[in-house]
Amino acid sequence: NKILPSGIEKNYYDCLFKAIFGRNNDQSKKWRLELYNALRGTNYTDPDALEINTIENVIYLTMKNDISFLVDSQMTLFEQQSSYNPNMPLRGLMYFAQLYQMYLTKLGKSLHYSKLVKLPYPKFVVFYNGNKETDDKVYLKLSDAFGEKEKDGDFEWTAELININPEHNKSLQKNCKPLYDYVRYVSRIKDNKKEGKPAEEAVSEAVNWAINQNLLNGFFKIQKEEVLAMSLTEFDVEEFK
Repeated sequence: NKILPSGIEKNYYDCLFKAIFGRNNDQSKKWRLELYNALRGTNYTDPDALEINTIENVIYLTMKNDISFLVDSQMTLFEQQSSYNPNMPLRGLMYFAQLYQMYLTKLGKSLHYSKLVKLPYPKFVVFYNGNKETDDKVYLKLSDAFGEKEKDGDFEWTAELININPEHNKSLQKNCKPLYDYVRYVSRIKDNKKEGKPAEEAVSEAVNWAINQNLLNGFFKIQKEEVLAMSLTEFDVEEFK
């Protein structure tokens, strides 16, 4: 459980990324599909092809079409992190345990069958925009947490950390304008704080700047008060940590 400073509402914590990419309105569906296509190198055109569910602050996606539950047999989990966290593989393992249980229940399948139960392939992606310098992509491995490693090393679970700070993964940002706009906004707040502006002023200036730049096609203007609350909460929690 997250321990938050007094006065901070939990439902606003770490939610801006999900507000942009994880909601079920038409605009969010479109942006989510753009992000998925940019990551996978695919060209899906139907925003409803991504079926969404959530676990706490993560975004869980499956591909679907008119007759089958999954396309590409893949189950994708997105999470945004502004702190570097080497425990993401273990968190991912726990998330996917829940997701697979939901999947088996939905299809009415049991693990007690004598026949192998087929599962969608797991893909865990962590979008990272913290201050710790990393490569464009980092593959965090669960085995790094094991106190004693077996010689065969035949068990692994991986979280793919994708650095979305401005100077990283530029091709991904270029191919997904909603992600690019999100990165520019967060970077603006960070620059304001580096100049010594207090958190509220840093966020307020960044929101007004995003509105003037028409980032996310007017999202910041329409959702101004919510964005202010989410952003202030996220940065307050980071300082608290």
